[in-house]
Amino acid sequence: MRFVIVTGVSGAGKTAALKMLEDARYFCVDNLPIPLLEKFVSLMPEIHGEDVQNVALGIDARSGSMGELELILDKMQEAGYQFEILFMDAEDSVLVKRYKETRRSHPLAMSGRIDEGIRLERKKMEFLRRKADYIIDTSHLLTRELRQEIDKIFVDNEEFKNMMISVLSFGFKYGIPADADLVFDVRFLPNPYYVDELRPMTGLDDSVFNYVMDNETAKRFMGKLEDMVNFLIPNYVQEGKTSLVIAIGCTGGKHRSVTIARELYSRLIKNNEYGFRLEHRDVEKDRLLKK
Repeated sequence: MRFVIVTGVSGAGKTAALKMLEDARYFCVDNLPIPLLEKFVSLMPEIHGEDVQNVALGIDARSGSMGELELILDKMQEAGYQFEILFMDAEDSVLVKRYKETRRSHPLAMSGRIDEGIRLERKKMEFLRRKADYIIDTSHLLTRELRQEIDKIFVDNEEFKNMMISVLSFGFKYGIPADADLVFDVRFLPNPYYVDELRPMTGLDDSVFNYVMDNETAKRFMGKLEDMVNFLIPNYVQEGKTSLVIAIGCTGGKHRSVTIARELYSRLIKNNEYGFRLEHRDVEKDRLLKK
């Protein structure tokens, strides 16, 4: 039997993760009071059967004393109980946005301020984050991408990568992505916009891609960019960062930035220590605006 404790900061996706585990035929219990945890664990052999092979238990800051929980988890380990901890996390700005969109109040926002509730909860949950076997940062994950991560770990038993790196192309005329950690301006490269046959295409088309990359400056830039990113990533990991957004920008986010983002992504994914995703934020904007 696989026993998973699903926890994390409010608004990061704990409930969604539990539902996905339930779909994967885990027996799921959410918001179990901490004093009942030992009793629940003692009943797990009775729960186990043909229909129940795995168990997932949801715990958050509302479940009770975290000090008591820490003691119980230590006792469970000493008694030989095997369990894994999945910690759901997200950036503070993303959490605030989610709470505002849903018009819900944060469970620990005693003063009514969401950011104060987040600060208090992070302090309360810090020991669980340190103990976690898996940390999934949902700041930049779509629901289907979260499901893929859950399935990788708890269904397919694949090795999990705690660091998720997003390579994002964008257009400066639409604004710099607010969640970008690193921003690179590639407007110094030859612009396919001024080539009539390439103008209606995008960096997703081979003709545009080859036009941009068939340039000594672009090749030298890619070598330096790849080298710098490969140097930075392990240092970010060492500091505890679980999500990194590398934003590549050109004027409209259609030609040069898309090409460079594609090329950087193709080089980075050779490193299987981390998770990678590629996104083109503005590649279709001009086409939509013309309709």
